[in-house]
Amino acid sequence: MGRYVLSMGSGEQFGVPATPFYYYDIELLRRTLSTVMTEAGRYGYCVHYAMKANVEPRILGEIQRAGLGADCVSGYEVACAVENGFSPDKIVFAGVGKSDHEIRTAIEAGIFAFNCESLEELEVIDSLAAELGRSVNVALRINPDVRPETHRYISTGQAESKFGISYTEIEQALSKLPGLNHIRIVGLHFHIGSQIRNLASFGELADRVNEIAAWFEERGVELRHLNMGGGLGIDYNDPDGEPVPDFAGYFRMFHEHLRVRPGQTVHFELGRSIVAQCGELLTRVLYTKTTAGGAKFAIVDAGMTELIRPALYGAHHRIENLTAAVATGVSARPMGVYSIAGPICESSDVFVRDLEFPETYRGDLLAIRSTGAYGSIMASNYNMRPIAPSYFGDEDRSV
Repeated sequence: MGRYVLSMGSGEQFGVPATPFYYYDIELLRRTLSTVMTEAGRYGYCVHYAMKANVEPRILGEIQRAGLGADCVSGYEVACAVENGFSPDKIVFAGVGKSDHEIRTAIEAGIFAFNCESLEELEVIDSLAAELGRSVNVALRINPDVRPETHRYISTGQAESKFGISYTEIEQALSKLPGLNHIRIVGLHFHIGSQIRNLASFGELADRVNEIAAWFEERGVELRHLNMGGGLGIDYNDPDGEPVPDFAGYFRMFHEHLRVRPGQTVHFELGRSIVAQCGELLTRVLYTKTTAGGAKFAIVDAGMTELIRPALYGAHHRIENLTAAVATGVSARPMGVYSIAGPICESSDVFVRDLEFPETYRGDLLAIRSTGAYGSIMASNYNMRPIAPSYFGDEDRSV
């Protein structure tokens, strides 16, 4: 972590901004984007960035200039994508609960396609398009009932999930289409979840898509586009060991399993795998304490307001004591067992429990790794805390 200037003090001294703050390695982001586009380009695949992962304008600028489209799950994300230079004809709009206002926003923007998630939504989009005198592209989001190896809160492709049109309702969806004159069914959309590290899950998805696509084609539905969603995971345990995820293996899995018809385009919606590893949350230790039972706590100035994932569903992030990392020789610190917690008035505001960690003191600077995705985007003002600022590696700073 030599890019940081460390100090035992606080505030802006020695070039370290007041904590907490988010730090982004722009060079790593650019390397990741280059890899994504190179590996997807081998097969002519189209990639849309999942806006829900991070909407820092600097991050979006890098992504847009790299040539990616945008995957949005709200009308507000659609507007944000357009404002940040993404071409509307490269924007797709998913989301299980699109409001009328959000649908109108997307229609008026002229986006590439809606990913439709229910039978009733088909009717609503058609009605609103008619009011605006437009015809719009729609991809049917089909729930394929594929069970990936990931946390149940971020698994979306099973039969009991709220997402997508059930495969048992496909026949009913087709029966509605002749009466919907302002939508064009241009393809199918799938997404089975996120933080999937076992690439075989994507092979299983592709095999299932082949079956579903064939069913539609047998009934005369032309599928010009297949959208396979995203979901590729990252290594939260060892971010330096795999700073850029295995995009080569990811896209190769689809190339080997997915049947693509002549003239058909294949789309992907990647978010976490693009931005997670380039971001970190920097925080200082406010206090250390030992409970009556002997548990050691380090209380830091970042909390669930800056990174809610651990409190929300027990997510793991690597945490490093940057101050201790510069200690050498006789000053090197012994190891202990610590729980690292934030200042928020909630018992769940704990980043990690019982972690083997260097002996830690008030003022130590810690880095919570892999926070480029679902970090700042999920920040809140709970306890009336201000939103933490962001800094970028190519800025004229000492961090």
